[in-house]
Amino acid sequence: MAVFSNAVLVACLALAVAGSAEAREWRWGGKLDLTRGVANVEGVGGGGLAAWALITGNETADGIGGELSGAYVALPNYSARVFGGGVGLYDRLEVTAARATFDTGATGAKLGLGRGFTFDQTIVGAKLRLIGDAVYDQDRWLPQISAGVQYKANDRGAVVRAVGADRNSDIDFYLAGTKLLLDESLVLSGAVRATRANQFGFLGFGGDRNHGYGAEFEGSAAYLVTSKLAVGGEYRSKPDNLGFAREDAAFDLFAAYALTRNLSVTAAYVDLGDIATFRRQRGAYVSLQAGF
Repeated sequence: MAVFSNAVLVACLALAVAGSAEAREWRWGGKLDLTRGVANVEGVGGGGLAAWALITGNETADGIGGELSGAYVALPNYSARVFGGGVGLYDRLEVTAARATFDTGATGAKLGLGRGFTFDQTIVGAKLRLIGDAVYDQDRWLPQISAGVQYKANDRGAVVRAVGADRNSDIDFYLAGTKLLLDESLVLSGAVRATRANQFGFLGFGGDRNHGYGAEFEGSAAYLVTSKLAVGGEYRSKPDNLGFAREDAAFDLFAAYALTRNLSVTAAYVDLGDIATFRRQRGAYVSLQAGF
Protein backbone atom coordinates (compact mmCIF):
# COMPACT_ATOMS: atom_id res chain seq x y z
CA MET A 1 0.00 0.00 0.00
CA ALA A 2 2.39 2.51 -1.18
CA VAL A 3 2.14 6.17 -0.26
CA PHE A 4 3.04 8.36 -3.18
CA SER A 5 3.49 11.93 -1.80
CA ASN A 6 3.87 14.06 -4.92
CA ALA A 7 5.38 11.02 -6.62
CA VAL A 8 4.72 11.63 -10.30
CA LEU A 9 5.47 15.36 -10.34
CA VAL A 10 8.63 15.13 -8.27
CA ALA A 11 9.92 12.00 -9.98
CA CYS A 12 9.46 13.52 -13.44
CA LEU A 13 11.31 16.65 -12.30
CA ALA A 14 14.16 14.59 -10.86
CA LEU A 15 14.50 12.62 -14.09
CA ALA A 16 14.46 15.75 -16.23
CA VAL A 17 17.25 17.47 -14.29
CA ALA A 18 19.35 14.42 -13.46
CA GLY A 19 22.60 16.24 -14.20
CA SER A 20 21.84 19.33 -12.18
CA ALA A 21 22.75 20.30 -8.62
CA GLU A 22 19.11 19.89 -7.59
CA ALA A 23 19.12 16.27 -8.74
CA ARG A 24 22.34 15.57 -6.84
CA GLU A 25 20.81 17.05 -3.72
CA TRP A 26 17.68 14.91 -4.16
CA ARG A 27 19.74 11.74 -4.43
CA TRP A 28 21.54 12.57 -1.21
CA GLY A 29 18.45 13.90 0.54
CA GLY A 30 16.28 10.81 0.04
CA LYS A 31 14.00 9.09 -2.41
CA LEU A 32 10.30 9.55 -2.98
CA ASP A 33 7.67 8.04 -0.73
CA LEU A 34 6.49 6.06 -3.72
CA THR A 35 9.80 4.28 -4.09
CA ARG A 36 9.93 2.97 -0.51
CA GLY A 37 6.34 1.75 -0.22
CA VAL A 38 5.18 1.08 3.33
CA ALA A 39 5.86 -1.73 5.77
CA ASN A 40 3.60 -4.74 5.23
CA VAL A 41 2.09 -7.07 7.83
CA GLU A 42 5.50 -8.73 8.24
CA GLY A 43 7.56 -5.52 8.38
CA VAL A 44 8.87 -5.83 4.81
CA GLY A 45 9.01 -2.83 2.48
CA GLY A 46 6.09 -3.00 0.06
CA GLY A 47 2.30 -3.02 0.34
CA GLY A 48 0.15 -3.87 3.35
CA LEU A 49 -0.14 -7.54 2.38
CA ALA A 50 2.52 -8.04 -0.28
CA ALA A 51 6.30 -7.75 -0.39
CA TRP A 52 7.65 -5.40 -3.10
CA ALA A 53 11.02 -5.23 -4.80
CA LEU A 54 11.48 -1.67 -3.46
CA ILE A 55 13.93 -1.06 -0.62
CA THR A 56 12.63 0.53 2.57
CA GLY A 57 13.74 3.96 3.78
CA ASN A 58 14.25 7.31 2.08
CA GLU A 59 17.85 6.69 1.08
CA THR A 60 19.14 6.63 -2.49
CA ALA A 61 22.28 4.90 -3.74
CA ASP A 62 24.31 7.49 -1.83
CA GLY A 63 23.05 6.92 1.68
CA ILE A 64 21.31 5.02 4.47
CA GLY A 65 17.65 5.31 5.46
CA GLY A 66 15.00 3.53 7.45
CA GLU A 67 11.43 3.30 8.64
CA LEU A 68 9.31 2.73 11.74
CA SER A 69 5.74 1.47 11.46
CA GLY A 70 2.68 0.30 13.32
CA ALA A 71 -0.45 -1.41 12.00
CA TYR A 72 -3.75 -2.68 13.41
CA VAL A 73 -6.25 -5.11 11.88
CA ALA A 74 -9.78 -5.43 13.28
CA LEU A 75 -11.79 -8.52 12.27
CA PRO A 76 -15.14 -9.91 13.45
CA ASN A 77 -13.55 -12.58 15.66
CA TYR A 78 -9.91 -11.56 15.93
CA SER A 79 -7.52 -8.62 15.83
CA ALA A 80 -3.84 -8.18 15.03
CA ARG A 81 -1.19 -5.55 15.59
CA VAL A 82 2.27 -5.22 14.13
CA PHE A 83 5.16 -2.97 15.14
CA GLY A 84 8.37 -2.94 13.19
CA GLY A 85 11.32 -1.11 11.76
CA GLY A 86 13.90 -1.46 9.05
CA VAL A 87 17.09 -0.06 7.58
CA GLY A 88 17.81 0.50 3.90
CA LEU A 89 21.44 0.53 2.78
CA TYR A 90 22.26 2.46 -0.42
CA ASP A 91 18.91 1.49 -1.98
CA ARG A 92 20.40 -1.98 -2.41
CA LEU A 93 19.88 -3.94 0.83
CA GLU A 94 17.00 -3.93 3.30
CA VAL A 95 17.06 -5.40 6.82
CA THR A 96 13.82 -5.46 8.84
CA ALA A 97 12.44 -6.71 12.14
CA ALA A 98 8.83 -6.85 13.34
CA ARG A 99 6.79 -8.08 16.29
CA ALA A 100 3.29 -9.24 15.38
CA THR A 101 0.50 -10.18 17.80
CA PHE A 102 -2.66 -12.08 16.84
CA ASP A 103 -5.33 -11.60 19.53
CA THR A 104 -8.15 -14.14 19.74
CA GLY A 105 -10.19 -11.91 22.10
CA ALA A 106 -13.48 -13.47 23.16
CA THR A 107 -13.05 -16.09 20.41
CA GLY A 108 -10.17 -17.61 22.38
CA ALA A 109 -12.64 -19.06 24.88
CA LYS A 110 -14.68 -20.67 22.07
CA LEU A 111 -11.50 -22.26 20.73
CA GLY A 112 -10.63 -23.64 24.16
CA LEU A 113 -7.58 -21.37 24.49
CA GLY A 114 -8.96 -18.87 26.97
CA ARG A 115 -10.35 -15.39 26.46
CA GLY A 116 -7.74 -12.93 25.15
CA PHE A 117 -5.26 -15.66 24.18
CA THR A 118 -2.56 -14.27 21.87
CA PHE A 119 -0.08 -15.64 19.37
CA ASP A 120 3.09 -13.56 19.11
CA GLN A 121 5.51 -13.79 16.24
CA THR A 122 8.96 -12.30 15.68
CA ILE A 123 9.94 -11.75 12.05
CA VAL A 124 13.44 -10.85 10.84
CA GLY A 125 14.00 -10.28 7.15
CA ALA A 126 16.51 -9.22 4.52
CA LYS A 127 15.97 -8.16 0.90
CA LEU A 128 18.56 -7.55 -1.85
CA ARG A 129 17.87 -5.57 -5.03
CA LEU A 130 19.25 -7.65 -7.90
CA ILE A 131 18.54 -5.65 -11.07
CA GLY A 132 16.46 -2.74 -12.33
CA ASP A 133 15.41 0.62 -10.91
CA ALA A 134 11.72 1.37 -10.36
CA VAL A 135 12.16 5.13 -10.88
CA TYR A 136 14.87 5.59 -13.49
CA ASP A 137 14.13 2.67 -15.82
CA GLN A 138 11.23 4.44 -17.53
CA ASP A 139 12.59 3.67 -21.01
CA ARG A 140 12.31 -0.11 -20.65
CA TRP A 141 9.85 -2.67 -19.31
CA LEU A 142 12.29 -4.40 -16.98
CA PRO A 143 10.98 -4.05 -13.40
CA GLN A 144 13.07 -3.64 -10.30
CA ILE A 145 13.70 -7.20 -9.08
CA SER A 146 14.69 -8.20 -5.55
CA ALA A 147 15.17 -11.43 -3.63
CA GLY A 148 14.20 -11.72 0.02
CA VAL A 149 14.25 -14.04 3.00
CA GLN A 150 12.30 -13.97 6.29
CA TYR A 151 12.82 -15.91 9.49
CA LYS A 152 9.61 -16.26 11.52
CA ALA A 153 9.36 -17.56 15.08
CA ASN A 154 6.01 -18.16 16.82
CA ASP A 155 5.92 -18.20 20.65
CA ARG A 156 3.13 -20.82 20.93
CA GLY A 157 4.92 -23.99 19.85
CA ALA A 158 2.80 -26.40 21.90
CA VAL A 159 -0.48 -24.90 20.69
CA VAL A 160 0.35 -24.77 16.98
CA ARG A 161 1.59 -28.36 17.08
CA ALA A 162 -1.61 -29.42 18.86
CA VAL A 163 -3.70 -28.10 15.94
CA GLY A 164 -1.56 -29.97 13.42
CA ALA A 165 1.36 -27.69 12.51
CA ASP A 166 4.80 -29.24 12.04
CA ARG A 167 6.82 -26.49 13.70
CA ASN A 168 6.64 -23.05 15.27
CA SER A 169 9.50 -21.41 13.32
CA ASP A 170 10.51 -21.43 9.67
CA ILE A 171 12.00 -19.45 6.78
CA ASP A 172 10.19 -17.87 3.81
CA PHE A 173 11.91 -17.07 0.51
CA TYR A 174 10.54 -14.73 -2.16
CA LEU A 175 11.37 -13.08 -5.47
CA ALA A 176 9.60 -9.78 -6.21
CA GLY A 177 9.33 -7.47 -9.21
CA THR A 178 7.96 -3.91 -9.04
CA LYS A 179 7.35 -1.47 -11.91
CA LEU A 180 6.59 2.25 -11.63
CA LEU A 181 4.84 3.66 -14.73
CA LEU A 182 5.11 7.42 -14.35
CA ASP A 183 3.05 8.34 -17.42
CA GLU A 184 0.13 6.25 -16.18
CA SER A 185 0.54 7.16 -12.48
CA LEU A 186 0.58 3.43 -11.83
CA VAL A 187 2.56 0.97 -9.73
CA LEU A 188 2.40 -2.76 -10.41
CA SER A 189 4.09 -5.38 -8.26
CA GLY A 190 4.16 -9.15 -8.05
CA ALA A 191 6.06 -11.73 -6.03
CA VAL A 192 6.40 -15.49 -5.75
CA ARG A 193 6.92 -16.80 -2.21
CA ALA A 194 8.13 -20.21 -1.07
CA THR A 195 6.46 -20.73 2.30
CA ARG A 196 4.92 -23.23 4.71
CA ALA A 197 3.31 -20.55 6.92
CA ASN A 198 -0.22 -21.08 8.26
CA GLN A 199 -2.07 -17.75 8.53
CA PHE A 200 1.19 -15.84 7.96
CA GLY A 201 2.85 -18.04 10.60
CA PHE A 202 0.49 -17.29 13.50
CA LEU A 203 -0.66 -20.94 13.39
CA GLY A 204 2.79 -22.36 12.80
CA PHE A 205 4.29 -23.88 9.65
CA GLY A 206 3.43 -26.98 7.66
CA GLY A 207 0.71 -29.34 8.74
CA ASP A 208 -1.08 -32.63 8.54
CA ARG A 209 -2.28 -31.90 4.98
CA ASN A 210 1.04 -30.67 3.58
CA HIS A 211 4.55 -30.67 5.02
CA GLY A 212 6.60 -29.10 2.22
CA TYR A 213 7.13 -25.67 0.73
CA GLY A 214 4.57 -24.35 -1.72
CA ALA A 215 4.82 -21.50 -4.24
CA GLU A 216 2.36 -18.70 -3.44
CA PHE A 217 1.64 -15.45 -5.32
CA GLU A 218 1.22 -11.93 -3.96
CA GLY A 219 0.47 -8.88 -6.10
CA SER A 220 -0.40 -5.19 -5.84
CA ALA A 221 -1.74 -2.45 -8.11
CA ALA A 222 -1.91 1.21 -7.06
CA TYR A 223 -3.14 4.34 -8.84
CA LEU A 224 -2.27 7.94 -7.96
CA VAL A 225 -5.51 9.92 -7.70
CA THR A 226 -3.86 13.17 -6.59
CA SER A 227 -0.33 14.09 -5.62
CA LYS A 228 -0.99 12.89 -2.05
CA LEU A 229 -3.69 10.25 -2.39
CA ALA A 230 -3.38 6.74 -3.82
CA VAL A 231 -5.91 3.92 -4.09
CA GLY A 232 -5.47 0.31 -5.06
CA GLY A 233 -5.76 -3.32 -4.15
CA GLU A 234 -3.69 -6.37 -3.24
CA TYR A 235 -4.00 -10.13 -3.37
CA ARG A 236 -1.99 -12.77 -1.53
CA SER A 237 -2.46 -16.53 -1.79
CA LYS A 238 -1.60 -18.71 1.20
CA PRO A 239 -0.95 -22.42 1.84
CA ASP A 240 -3.78 -24.66 3.08
CA ASN A 241 -1.82 -27.03 5.31
CA LEU A 242 -4.05 -27.70 8.32
CA GLY A 243 -6.83 -30.26 8.22
CA PHE A 244 -8.89 -28.72 11.03
CA ALA A 245 -9.35 -25.34 9.33
CA ARG A 246 -9.51 -24.24 5.74
CA GLU A 247 -7.25 -21.30 4.79
CA ASP A 248 -8.17 -18.80 2.08
CA ALA A 249 -6.31 -16.20 0.07
CA ALA A 250 -6.26 -12.62 1.39
CA PHE A 251 -7.01 -9.38 -0.41
CA ASP A 252 -7.52 -5.71 0.39
CA LEU A 253 -8.75 -2.43 -1.07
CA PHE A 254 -6.87 0.58 0.27
CA ALA A 255 -6.44 4.33 0.33
CA ALA A 256 -3.07 5.81 1.27
CA TYR A 257 -2.38 9.44 2.13
CA ALA A 258 0.91 11.29 2.59
CA LEU A 259 0.65 13.55 5.63
CA THR A 260 4.21 14.80 5.09
CA ARG A 261 7.22 13.61 3.13
CA ASN A 262 8.21 11.44 6.10
CA LEU A 263 4.85 10.39 7.52
CA SER A 264 2.07 8.41 5.82
CA VAL A 265 -1.18 6.74 6.82
CA THR A 266 -3.06 3.91 5.12
CA ALA A 267 -6.60 2.64 5.65
CA ALA A 268 -8.05 -0.46 4.00
CA TYR A 269 -10.85 -2.95 3.79
CA VAL A 270 -9.26 -6.38 4.23
CA ASP A 271 -10.63 -9.88 3.65
CA LEU A 272 -8.63 -12.73 5.19
CA GLY A 273 -11.23 -15.43 4.52
CA ASP A 274 -11.76 -18.20 7.07
CA ILE A 275 -9.45 -18.30 10.11
CA ALA A 276 -9.42 -21.26 12.52
CA THR A 277 -12.98 -22.39 11.68
CA PHE A 278 -14.43 -18.87 11.90
CA ARG A 279 -15.71 -17.75 8.51
CA ARG A 280 -15.64 -14.47 6.60
CA GLN A 281 -12.98 -12.59 8.52
CA ARG A 282 -13.43 -9.23 6.84
CA GLY A 283 -12.61 -5.96 8.50
CA ALA A 284 -10.48 -2.83 8.65
CA TYR A 285 -6.75 -2.23 8.43
CA VAL A 286 -4.95 0.97 9.43
CA SER A 287 -1.24 1.70 9.50
CA LEU A 288 1.09 4.60 10.22
CA GLN A 289 4.65 4.78 8.96
CA ALA A 290 7.55 7.19 9.40
CA GLY A 291 10.40 7.06 6.89
CA PHE A 292 13.77 8.76 7.03
